[in-house]
Amino acid sequence: MLASTTIIRINRAPVLTLWAAIVAERLGFNHDEALTLGRAVAGLNAFSKGKALGLFKPSPASVRAEREKKARAAGVFHVELLHRAVPVLRTGEGLRAVAMDKPVDPASVERYLESKFGDALRPTCKAMHALAKSRDRASLVHEAYRLYEKFRPKVPEGEAGWGAAGGLNLARIHSLAREE
Repeated sequence: MLASTTIIRINRAPVLTLWAAIVAERLGFNHDEALTLGRAVAGLNAFSKGKALGLFKPSPASVRAEREKKARAAGVFHVELLHRAVPVLRTGEGLRAVAMDKPVDPASVERYLESKFGDALRPTCKAMHALAKSRDRASLVHEAYRLYEKFRPKVPEGEAGWGAAGGLNLARIHSLAREE
């Protein structure tokens, strides 16, 4: 078992995926729903950052409008999580975030997190759960992204930080849980 003082070398995407999933669970979504929402939040964040860095070009307005029209016809609606409007679809298994016009598979998100965190997944989950539970739900809705900014791995600014690993300090997450 890793100590709570452990610093984990990891990039930001899996950290945000896990944190957003834990926040979603705290807000009432079931585990599988939360996993898909977490993955979508991280994807939306990465796309937004990539656009800002000039790595991705936004789709023309007409293409976006057509995509949105098809999504609405398919029953897609939006859930706000960490200040992102996450596209969601009702499926036979529950709500699922939508990425690339398909429902996200929660098992794939679980595998992704396990591959990125390795042995550090359980202690990281424990620290993040404690942080999420340290805030009432209404406060967490407004604070969740700001809290993430306080503990996320530090990476270089700009393009140099794109996909770079930084240190995730579990003690920092635990200390935030004690603050109010």
